[in-house]
Amino acid sequence: MNQIIELKNKENISMRIKYHIVRSNRKTCSITLEEDGVLTLRVPLLFPEQEAEALLRQKSLWITGKLEILRKRQENAKTSSLTKAQEAALKQRYIQAAKDYIPRRAAYYYSAFPELFCRSFSRIQIREQKTRWGSCSSKGTLSFNWRLMLSPPGILDYVIVHELCHLTYMNHSKDFWNCVARILPDYRERRKWLKEHGNELTLS
Repeated sequence: MNQIIELKNKENISMRIKYHIVRSNRKTCSITLEEDGVLTLRVPLLFPEQEAEALLRQKSLWITGKLEILRKRQENAKTSSLTKAQEAALKQRYIQAAKDYIPRRAAYYYSAFPELFCRSFSRIQIREQKTRWGSCSSKGTLSFNWRLMLSPPGILDYVIVHELCHLTYMNHSKDFWNCVARILPDYRERRKWLKEHGNELTLS
């Protein structure tokens, strides 16, 4: 069931925002903004509701900023000059470009730092994922979101390196991040950019 909370944006203007809480057997909390503008707050089973609201207020600037980006994107989609057929054709061009470009970049980093990887990747898939930019399976299959082609090249390289390092570390341990840092010392800035601007990587 959706609830309402009032949060202030960077201009100190109050915004009424819908949210709902999902409780599960987990240890951490996470906040996601759905395409319909509703926040989903995932918390541990016994997490107090008062603390849930406090967490939302603590993240108010991040939440309101993401919500404004979402609304602008939806407004742009309504006024887009692209027909559905044109958008579909453009999307296919980006997918094909990703199939050509991403494997070459993955091969470059893999060959440039062979000492960091304990196994090779078996294949590369280009997919459309709503919540993930990339993944690495236990069998060594690397998957990448085609929308990364809309990002600056350095950001795409970060995701490629991130997934390559999972060939050695199937986790996000300190050793994993050290592996990423060996290849991209500035990975934190690239990661931050993707978190802040990932919602903008869209054709609409």
